[in-house]
Amino acid sequence: MVGISALIAGVVSAGVVVALVGRRDPSPSSALVVERQLERRRPASTVSTSPVVDMAERMRPAIVQLKVEADDRSGAGSGVVFRSDGHVLTNAHLVKGATAITAVTSGGQVLAVRLVGVDPETDTAVVKLEGGRFPVATLGSAVDVRVGQTVYAMGFPLGAAGGPSMTGGIVSALHREVQPQAADADPLADMIQTDAPIVAGSSGGALLDGNGAVIGITTTAGGGGSFAFATAIDVAHSVAEELILTGRVVHTWLGIEGADIDATTANDLDLEGGAMVASVKPGSPAESGGLAARDVIVVFDGRRVQSMGELVVALRSFDPGDTVGVEVVRGSQRRTLAVTLVERPTTS
Repeated sequence: MVGISALIAGVVSAGVVVALVGRRDPSPSSALVVERQLERRRPASTVSTSPVVDMAERMRPAIVQLKVEADDRSGAGSGVVFRSDGHVLTNAHLVKGATAITAVTSGGQVLAVRLVGVDPETDTAVVKLEGGRFPVATLGSAVDVRVGQTVYAMGFPLGAAGGPSMTGGIVSALHREVQPQAADADPLADMIQTDAPIVAGSSGGALLDGNGAVIGITTTAGGGGSFAFATAIDVAHSVAEELILTGRVVHTWLGIEGADIDATTANDLDLEGGAMVASVKPGSPAESGGLAARDVIVVFDGRRVQSMGELVVALRSFDPGDTVGVEVVRGSQRRTLAVTLVERPTTS
């Protein structure tokens, strides 16, 4: 009797290969011989430990989502816990004017939040989580940050489940001036520029160096595009401590309006750069010190100035009452003026 012949079938299930092989069998009861062959199993996919993985695991508990309600708007962003008592760094444009704020932790816990203070000039704000002690981020410094170095951004993407996310990129530029979307907002000076994606909801999160230290607080105040920006952590942390201590930030005031010197004027005056004075505020330190429209500020208290942004940054190093030397180019002449700085009035 002719048995089943030339029947070959392969079945693979859960790593087992099953072969059905037909054979010629003289016995009246033909049978199928089932051969099982165990396929070499591949090890289960595992995530090997790496510095970036460790960094993400350390940082996630220190990133919170902030949900904001205001009279004319609602929104969400991110924040970085920098004190174990619950103080959080975030963006001023996110929480300014808020009537209610709640936070969501990486573990999904919902917490009440109190607004401590805001500083629109640096787009920095501090809020405080209500509750016990919290994991904190390690704060670094942006002083030694270099263009081209690898950085990571961490925040809470809007509408995405699963807690904080991390993206990567490089530092694209330093000392950028960014114009916020709000029409009445002053430019943000001395910003870090990165190509690490900062998606909606992640603004106010952390920009990290390769060791996982926070070097900036990310912001989307300047709108979208291929690049994102961050306030240097040295500035943001200093502002935060002042907000916690007094509820406000004291900014020194020179009392001018101006812009970067244009290329034609710079060429005519044989200058590489400078801050061109457009107007001088009446009763300001600049007026008292003798500054005038069309002056080009090139040195501020011994520090070279090549742009309006650099002048703004230089001002941050001084307190009201300090007298500084301001070197200007007026026409074809250079002169140094003594200017005594004051606290910026609220109406300036």
